[in-house]
Amino acid sequence: MLCHLASLSAFFSGIGFVLGPLIVWLIKRDEMPFVNDQGKEALNFNITLFIVGAVLWAFTLITLGLGALIAVPLMVVIGLVWLIVTIVAAIKANDGEYYRYPFALRLIK
Repeated sequence: MLCHLASLSAFFSGIGFVLGPLIVWLIKRDEMPFVNDQGKEALNFNITLFIVGAVLWAFTLITLGLGALIAVPLMVVIGLVWLIVTIVAAIKANDGEYYRYPFALRLIK
């Protein structure tokens, strides 16, 4: 559960959504198989969203700001989905259920 909730540290630090789960996963992955699995899930999901955000940011720059008409509303929706899915993942993990994030690239295996 802590790996998922650590993502919420993004509210306090810009890169916290990746660093929070990474720190928890690195510390506990060898001790607890469940934390190893769920930590990778949280990291993969947050890294995926980081990539999407970078692409939208680049799109806005390339279009000289006109892309913001699409990128900003899309980022708001993505942010809300991120918040909801992260909370659902934390609740499922707290209940001992393995949770798979939707649309996450499985970069860390």
